[in-house]
Amino acid sequence: MITRLRRAVHLQLLPLALGFLLLGAIVGARSWLIESQRDGNDSVRAVFALDNRLVTALSLAQDAETGQRGFLLTGEDAYLAPYRSAVSALPAELDAIAAATASNATRQAIVASLKSSIAEKLAEVDETIALYRTGNVAGAMALVRTDRGKLAMDRVRSIVAEMRREETSDLQQKLLSAEHIDDILRWASFVTLFAVVLVGAYGLVFTRRRVREVEAAHENLTATNHALRNEIATRQAAEQQVRQMQKMEAVGQLTGGIAHDFNNMLAIIISAMNLAQRKLGRGDTDIGKFIDAASDAAGRAANLTARLLAFARQQPLAPQVLDANRVVTGMSDLLRRTLGETVSVETVLAGGLWRAFADPSQIENAVLNLAVNGRDAMPDGGKLTIETANAALDEQYASAHAEVTAGQYVMIAVTDTGSGMSQEVIAKALEPFFTTKPTGKGTGLGLSQVFGFVKQSGGHLKIYSEPGEGTTVKIYLKRHFGEEEQPAVTVVPDPDKRPTETVLVVEDDPRVRAGTVDALRELGYMVIHAGDGAEALRRLDGHPEVTLLFTDIVMPVMNGRKLAEEARSRRPDIKVLFTTGFTRNAVVHNGVLDPGVQLLSKPFTIDQLAAKLREVLDT
Repeated sequence: MITRLRRAVHLQLLPLALGFLLLGAIVGARSWLIESQRDGNDSVRAVFALDNRLVTALSLAQDAETGQRGFLLTGEDAYLAPYRSAVSALPAELDAIAAATASNATRQAIVASLKSSIAEKLAEVDETIALYRTGNVAGAMALVRTDRGKLAMDRVRSIVAEMRREETSDLQQKLLSAEHIDDILRWASFVTLFAVVLVGAYGLVFTRRRVREVEAAHENLTATNHALRNEIATRQAAEQQVRQMQKMEAVGQLTGGIAHDFNNMLAIIISAMNLAQRKLGRGDTDIGKFIDAASDAAGRAANLTARLLAFARQQPLAPQVLDANRVVTGMSDLLRRTLGETVSVETVLAGGLWRAFADPSQIENAVLNLAVNGRDAMPDGGKLTIETANAALDEQYASAHAEVTAGQYVMIAVTDTGSGMSQEVIAKALEPFFTTKPTGKGTGLGLSQVFGFVKQSGGHLKIYSEPGEGTTVKIYLKRHFGEEEQPAVTVVPDPDKRPTETVLVVEDDPRVRAGTVDALRELGYMVIHAGDGAEALRRLDGHPEVTLLFTDIVMPVMNGRKLAEEARSRRPDIKVLFTTGFTRNAVVHNGVLDPGVQLLSKPFTIDQLAAKLREVLDT
């Protein structure tokens, strides 16, 4: 009896056991399908990624060819921007393509051929550009007509097309394999389902219930993932909108500040000139105060432009190796006169201070700006401390502060005992035209100008402050490893000495040219003038008495730098003085004047012109 019972129990458990085995087979098959699909998806993504890189490499090579053509047609360096971008990006793209095909020896050989063809094309582009720059335009065009570059590009296109065809073929094979797997699983599911039916209704119901639960969980997970992706996209869109609004707010603040200050200055100039015209029309020559007002407003406008260029990190710097202690010590009298008797100034100078490489005049300007801000924060008087020290900013500090490179720095700190700033004010303190001073007491450009100079010099600026506890602004300038340069001897011009030199003025704007010519003649110089580079060279050839070339930099066809090079090739002894309102990549690179370049920035006064001319002519 017991034996029969046991046998019956075993027979009853058999369908259940078979059902679990079949269910395990189903789950295993589905898991295998998921893994196969994941592998297939990875393979498809790899194919698409390789195809995208092939298209990118071809596009970059074509960009280089486009930059070459634009440069050969116009001679303008701006047309070489696509070529430079292509030269910079192509190595990484080609390395990525080689890495993606590393497991296939045949494709590695094709990739090597692709690299060789692109290198041949870039070499041809380099040769044509070099020939053009040396003035051998005919040679450059002749090299292009040899079709050497075209044949290389044809090979590049052919190789890329062939590789893309092979990748497409591989993709089709992978898709066919995936379809085959789906077919196998489909038939296996039918067989399994038939087997489940055979083991009985219990096993079928049990299996169906579990399948429904798994499908419901899968659908729930899919819905949850979809909702999560939507939420992430919504948040990203909101963050992007906030960032855009912040950018527009900053641009609006900058634009409004510029418009406000320039309109005030223009109002003074226009009013003064109108009044002067009316008085002169009546025969009244008492217009000195109007001329003074207009000159003062123009000077303030020029100063505002200089501050904006400093904030934008576009001002031309003349850095040199210097001792910050010596710079701070040399400012002592100036600071005491500027800050007044209610502010006591103390300097704490570090012994063994490292050398820095920066523009000394800009350092003096930065310290003076910070000192004036400190004075304004102490209306009832107080103490201002200027400190120098050696400092090291480590990797941890650099990772927590944007644009900071870990290393050794020379620190200059300006500390006041004034009212201090809240964290909200500190966050906006470096923005242009942001100020907490009353109307008319500050432009809001002092700190932003200091910040722009420090960043342009490769340094770092940090503000430490608490309300009621004063403020410390620390400037970090990169340490220079080398000896300090001896300052150049300044030649003081003799005011009673009448100039005897002849100056060639080159300026494409006729009004600016006329003003400059009149100013030079007022100073006693003999003046010859020209409106462009070609005319200037003709005048130079016809007037051997020309001692100095005074040229604008930004001019059509031939800029001032090219004109100077051509003039020196004809007259190696000629002195050159450049002038410009704003220049980029002509005589200034990375914000620093090229070695040996003399520059007088527009606008300038007659006194500034006279001093700079004597400096250039007497050295």
